[in-house]
Amino acid sequence: MSSKFIIFVIDDRWISATDDEMVAIDIFNDELQRNGNWVFGTGLASPNDSTVIDNRNNLNQETGRSLFGGQEHYSGFWLIQADDLNHARKLAFAGSKACNRKVELRPLLE
Repeated sequence: MSSKFIIFVIDDRWISATDDEMVAIDIFNDELQRNGNWVFGTGLASPNDSTVIDNRNNLNQETGRSLFGGQEHYSGFWLIQADDLNHARKLAFAGSKACNRKVELRPLLE
């Protein structure tokens, strides 16, 4: 039985993928789909377009900025299914190579 994982792409620039990187990402995406590992994947808007909202206890608060204050941010993600953590790690290493970025692998709670 497979489990689901998320692979966050970590970037320190905005809209920074080169044409060659986009080709490699498309090949990686096709391979995920062909092998039954693909659930969903996409890029994310700039952290400048982010806001953190807190409405616990009707606080009605909005920051107007990203949770992350540093240079690095998430610029995209893949939602995958894999046989186990080892398999997911292999896919994360392949994804990191394809997009030429660091990635963060995290299991989803099911």
